[in-house]
Amino acid sequence: MEIDVIELLIDEQNEFGGIQAVSVVEHPAIEEDFIALNSQEVKLAEVDKEKRILMGPALIPNKNIYRRSKDHEYYIFFSEDTVRKASELFLTRGNQSNSTLEHQVELNGLTVVESWIIEDSKMDKSASYGLSLPKGTWMISMKVNNDEVWNDYVKTGRVKGFSIEGYFADALERPKEQVEASESLEALSAMEEFLNAVGDADLSALELCAGIEWAISKVKK
Repeated sequence: MEIDVIELLIDEQNEFGGIQAVSVVEHPAIEEDFIALNSQEVKLAEVDKEKRILMGPALIPNKNIYRRSKDHEYYIFFSEDTVRKASELFLTRGNQSNSTLEHQVELNGLTVVESWIIEDSKMDKSASYGLSLPKGTWMISMKVNNDEVWNDYVKTGRVKGFSIEGYFADALERPKEQVEASESLEALSAMEEFLNAVGDADLSALELCAGIEWAISKVKK
């Protein structure tokens, strides 16, 4: 059986559209682990014993991500344009410090301090840390000022990557929504035509219902 592949989009007019938070998880959906930058890689030993910065991909464009909802199996993916929009909205809406653990527990002390889109896979700074990711990938660096998260989850390897949380539109549903909106406008137009025809007449409930049925019948023709 062929599995559906669904593109997810961002409704920029929706104030809740896009990414609301970044979660640190054991099994990231995009299947790419982050790397931890510490004092052995960046010499800051005299300032801090550890930088406590995690770096990794938040979204990879055109990568099929497996999902299952009850008995429905499908893949989702984000275009390069949607990935870029998601990264921009995440910052402009001030969500840098919204973070969770395994999408369940809200965390304090975790902040996205760097955000960029890979333009050249070989020249990008992520390549110098051994990451090989495609053009258009949204990369982030997250500062971890939370002792429990760093010591109990990052250093022990209990979390290995980033996973996004947010609201997206289903590309397969958009044509249906447009059709429904169009039909609604036609029904309103037909109803307005009926009310204009009767003018100021005092209509009974039965007559009003008949007018509504007439308006609906015009849309269905």
